[in-house]
Amino acid sequence: MHTINTICICGAGTMGSGITQVSAMAGMQTIQFDVNPAMLEKSRASIEKGLDLLFQKGRIDTAVKEAVISRILFTTDINHCIADLVIEAIIENKKAKTGLFTQLAAINTDETIFATNTSSISISDIANEIPGPARVIGMHFFNPAPVMKLVEVVRAKHTSDGVVKAITDLARTMGKVPVVCKDAPGFIVNRVARPYYLEAMKLIEDGHADFETVDTIMEASGFKMGPFKLMDLIGLDINYSVSGIVWEALGKPERLKPSLIQAEKVEKGALGRKTGSGFYNY
Repeated sequence: MHTINTICICGAGTMGSGITQVSAMAGMQTIQFDVNPAMLEKSRASIEKGLDLLFQKGRIDTAVKEAVISRILFTTDINHCIADLVIEAIIENKKAKTGLFTQLAAINTDETIFATNTSSISISDIANEIPGPARVIGMHFFNPAPVMKLVEVVRAKHTSDGVVKAITDLARTMGKVPVVCKDAPGFIVNRVARPYYLEAMKLIEDGHADFETVDTIMEASGFKMGPFKLMDLIGLDINYSVSGIVWEALGKPERLKPSLIQAEKVEKGALGRKTGSGFYNY
């Protein structure tokens, strides 16, 4: 049986910041690690802003806000990353993720669970390189993590039943809706979502519509956010990377080939909201 009281989140970007807030609000002692102190400061400011918004809406009081902040340790020292559960939310690169987990496995106990927030990299491939692969699992949050309810709990080839239960129970404690799925290219959501993005960009490439029109029509038909606004929110680099991983893992089918329009924007550094411009300007 795995008891989770302390969670270490590695990465202080948008997802790492959101997951850190979710963890601390669920009452967990929370460590947020990043090698970049400026990113940690940005994350702290983002979390405080999110809590201020909840306070203004009357969802939390001052005591709760202060308690949440007090439960978070922001650190650049990897030796502080001792926890019952480690969740990585770093760059979408297998070598970087396995390298981090290997470092952390050396300073944690054999009972520590390692969860990756990867959008599309094979959990089994990551687990194969980590001591004790039975404790490696996917815990895929969606952006913005404090708001979005769904969490994909991805069972790898060797993931133990106890670890699956522990992460599923934790997700519910966090107020999330966990869905357990098998390790497969894109898992569930990103596999289903590829045509939403790719077909939208194909319409633009073929000159059938402009991106603003596509977004307007999709939102008018019931989608909360059009594909181009959603790609800007996620980050074009992340979305493009996921498309490439899914495409290659499925044998490079033409229907899932990554878009040249997106590739050009990534090359130019127009990555969406986080850089001030993508399909839209911010």
